[in-house]
Amino acid sequence: MEIRKVGVLGCGLMGAGIAQVSATAGFPTVVLEQEQRFLEKGFAGIEKSLAKFAEKGTLKEPIEAIRGRLKGTLKKEDLADCDIVIEAIIENLDQKKKMYAALDAVVKKDAIFASNTSSISITELMTATRRPERFIGLHFFNPVPLMKLVEVVRTIATRDDVFNAAVEFAKKLGKVPVRTSDKTGFIVNRLLVPYLLDAIRAYEEGVGSIPDIDNAMKLGCGYPMGPFTLLDFVGLDTTYYITQVMFEEFKERRFASPPLLKRLVLAGWYGRKSGKGFYDYADPNNPVPAL
Repeated sequence: MEIRKVGVLGCGLMGAGIAQVSATAGFPTVVLEQEQRFLEKGFAGIEKSLAKFAEKGTLKEPIEAIRGRLKGTLKKEDLADCDIVIEAIIENLDQKKKMYAALDAVVKKDAIFASNTSSISITELMTATRRPERFIGLHFFNPVPLMKLVEVVRTIATRDDVFNAAVEFAKKLGKVPVRTSDKTGFIVNRLLVPYLLDAIRAYEEGVGSIPDIDNAMKLGCGYPMGPFTLLDFVGLDTTYYITQVMFEEFKERRFASPPLLKRLVLAGWYGRKSGKGFYDYADPNNPVPAL
């Protein structure tokens, strides 16, 4: 099977990024949102991102050509003839299932449904549709236009040709796909989340300060970001939600949220997006420890 037209659900940070790389790769792309203001905000972000790539001379064609392949819509019917529909809405099981159920009767039967979820079971999501054999996970990483990796996730019901088509699609987007199965956290979060949580526990136990732990991992292990900088970048609320899903699945301490993470989230300290997390971003160019 060949993927020619792409649908994206959601025009937030991840959805807009997926739409951008899809259109840049030559695919006509339709982005569905609930309100026009969300489309406008997402498309403004795409314009800004494309302008940066144009300045660097890395685009193979004019911005206008890429923009011409992008369409925003508030109507589900506009996704009817898409060959693949990639969901990137709020990380909420019920909301995702409702969206898939509504689209299942609208989008053509041989189209692939994919979710960008980082933690929710792909198998559980597919139960909202009548196409379990054509349902996969496509987990992109933030920022989508820059990050090369895509985790391609199959369930026990996914057909081989569907899985292979998704892998080839990721390659056409200029990404490096890795194949994985529907185990909570997939590859990256299964390994990354315990590391981030252990960094918080190390700080709680007085092993080192926030900057010292960050610098130790950057300079000692060659990581581009220390764990606390990365946590603030990802979002402490997002990480906390992932820990709840993973702990529910495995019941292992390494996936359990440390008390400090829970309290920061309760206080509304989500990281960069809220202006304060483990660091204070009053001066974004010079963040200082907030604790």
